Amino acid sequence: MQETPFSLRVVNLLPYSMSHSNTTEFTNPSTFILLGIPGLETAHVWTSIPFFTMYAIAILGNFTILFIVKMEPSLHEPMYSFLCMLGVCDLVVSTSIVPKMLSIFWFNSREIDFNACLTQMYFIHCFSVMGSGILVAMALDRYVAICDPLRYSTILTKPVVVKIGLAVVLRGCIIVLPHPFLARRWPYCRTNIIPHSYCEHIAVVKLACTDTRISSYYGLFVAFLVMGLDVFSITVSYVQILKAIFSLPTKDARHKTFRTCGSHLCVILVSYIPPLFSFLTHRFGHNVPQHFHILIANVYILVPPMLNPIIYGVSTKQIRDRLLRLFTHKGTYSFLLLIWLSERALCRDHRGHGSGPSS
Repeated sequence: MQETPFSLRVVNLLPYSMSHSNTTEFTNPSTFILLGIPGLETAHVWTSIPFFTMYAIAILGNFTILFIVKMEPSLHEPMYSFLCMLGVCDLVVSTSIVPKMLSIFWFNSREIDFNACLTQMYFIHCFSVMGSGILVAMALDRYVAICDPLRYSTILTKPVVVKIGLAVVLRGCIIVLPHPFLARRWPYCRTNIIPHSYCEHIAVVKLACTDTRISSYYGLFVAFLVMGLDVFSITVSYVQILKAIFSLPTKDARHKTFRTCGSHLCVILVSYIPPLFSFLTHRFGHNVPQHFHILIANVYILVPPMLNPIIYGVSTKQIRDRLLRLFTHKGTYSFLLLIWLSERALCRDHRGHGSGPSS
């Protein structure tokens, strides 16, 4: 029996055809089809290698940071509480995307349920907004620590940190909620094929066969509101921080103080530059191939979760020391276990020789 081409199977999944677009009352499709990276289908397996590597590093790095902060009492400070929140956001965002993306690359599993697609869309954007808010909270933490160090413990108390965390979570949950709500209301009659590797908001909304300017404008409003206000807040904080640093009397003091916020600056650059580059290529790079846009969209989602724990692990002495002690203890236990097993083996050999027939 001749196998049905994939393109025909996709057509069969469409709830309505364009010829019926004027006579049929449309409903949402039961499934969408994710293409992965259009134009690079033959290289999906090879493309999956760097994405899987970045995801594995992100999972290992963020779980390590969470474990070390929990186990090390000296790290139970507001800065590291915010770092743990950022790690959780990074884990949720990357896990919302990568498993399905790898199933497309490895097993050609392109279908995704309509509700699952909207859920993925919500989690991606919601936790991305939360991550941006946490970066603002971390900038506030550095501002208080450097500009008003004597009042640091009285300003950023545990209740205050909890309230900041709740505000960040509520902002992310509420501000992104209209995305899936509006997307669910639109009728989809053109196609259910999404030329993307995940359910990105605009990629899904473009499939609707009605005026979706509300979704588009709201998406731009969220992007400018979140990135604009957050970047502005971080910039104001660091202007004050730099003023305080340059007013210090000695070069050594300036260098030491600047080093305390250097890792946070690196995380800010890693978190905001890739999405800004993706936004600019979408708006002005009309001659850029589509697969390049999709690759950039995947990279800017996966690079921050991979690099954030590395940046803080390398630049924070307490984390480095705790990690070194952890591996040293494990190495010691392994060495002692190896010695014990060797002694057991020698004892067995000795007993075996002693019980044998004498010559």
